Amino acid sequence: LRHSSRQYPAGCGDLAPAKWAMGESGRPRTAFVSGCYDILHAGHVQFFTEARALADRLVVSFASAEVLMAHKQRRPSIPDDHKKALILALRVVDEVVVGQGRELGLDFKDDFLRIRPDLLVVTTDDKYGIIKRDLCDQVGASYIVLPKTPPLFTPTSTTEIVRNIRAPSVCPLRVDFAGGWLDVPRFAVPGAFIVNCAISPAVTLNEWPYELKSGLGGSAAWAMLNGANGVESELNLGVGWQDPAIVSEGGLCVWKSGDTPELEIKTDGKLLRGVMSLFWTGQQHHTPGAANDIRDYQAIAKAGRVARDAVWSNSLTLLADAVRLSYDLQLAEDMNRLPGDANCPVKLPVNPLAFKYCGGGHGGYAVYLFQSEDDRDRVCSDVQGFRPIEPSTRGCR
Repeated sequence: LRHSSRQYPAGCGDLAPAKWAMGESGRPRTAFVSGCYDILHAGHVQFFTEARALADRLVVSFASAEVLMAHKQRRPSIPDDHKKALILALRVVDEVVVGQGRELGLDFKDDFLRIRPDLLVVTTDDKYGIIKRDLCDQVGASYIVLPKTPPLFTPTSTTEIVRNIRAPSVCPLRVDFAGGWLDVPRFAVPGAFIVNCAISPAVTLNEWPYELKSGLGGSAAWAMLNGANGVESELNLGVGWQDPAIVSEGGLCVWKSGDTPELEIKTDGKLLRGVMSLFWTGQQHHTPGAANDIRDYQAIAKAGRVARDAVWSNSLTLLADAVRLSYDLQLAEDMNRLPGDANCPVKLPVNPLAFKYCGGGHGGYAVYLFQSEDDRDRVCSDVQGFRPIEPSTRGCR
């Protein structure tokens, strides 16, 4: 035997290991496996190794590019001839064939009938067991189901590999001006809008120049940097889609309230250059924990419409009006007054145009708008907790 240390599954029945591998007649057994194997990884190698341990030869079949397009509506990650060469280079593989058949689940049928293997080996998640058993009956082959044994390290999958390849390396965070909460599907208001802006400096997995849990859409950016679907990730948390939408898109944007992101207008945010800052309140916040608080969604929608008009008219003054409306609504939710508010003990050297808590508020960062860059920079240099930010025209990349 080629592999003297093979392990044989319970499915071998009463046959001795040597007879299982060679057959009762002494004829070498051939095992056959099939799949897409689009991006080869250690999980595939583990399966090939276990299948090869059941026989003297292993034939691997993978679906051709044409079959993959017909059944999964996508191209393979690498050309068929490259994939064939990679799989054939594995020491446990004796032959590789490329499935050309169009019958779902049986693209390898012609090769299988030609080779007439002794075993068709699959894993427990095989979706086509019935038709594969029928195919085995045509040549007297055994249908063998193996458990999905993970490799000796953290397992992965083709889907996860592709996700990591597609993951951006840099993402902006965001500030929101009006319409917050109307991106949460259960709170959506028809005809309402959410207005927000991507900001710089950006973040990466290794560089995060902001406080955590701070209302800037960091959880969405983190999920996307790790290859996850940002919208799906946020909706699963019970919050809305605006964070992944704006950090993906970049710019100053107006979104339509609803179940999924729908962009109405995007600008470069030029009217915000030099006039925005963040203020760190000194405490983190937790948006999902505030999602079900009582609030006036019609009033939020009104502020969103004002902010939308501001973007269309490129008016900083009108945008400041919308931000003030949003701040008043946050005070109604019993949030603490921010510096610049006449009733806040912290005084600023110049009066900002407007300010509000970012995201769900009750802590985290607040966004401030100023009349000029000089005013913004003076406050940032003189008052602890303030820092300048700029609009980012670029989304995740």
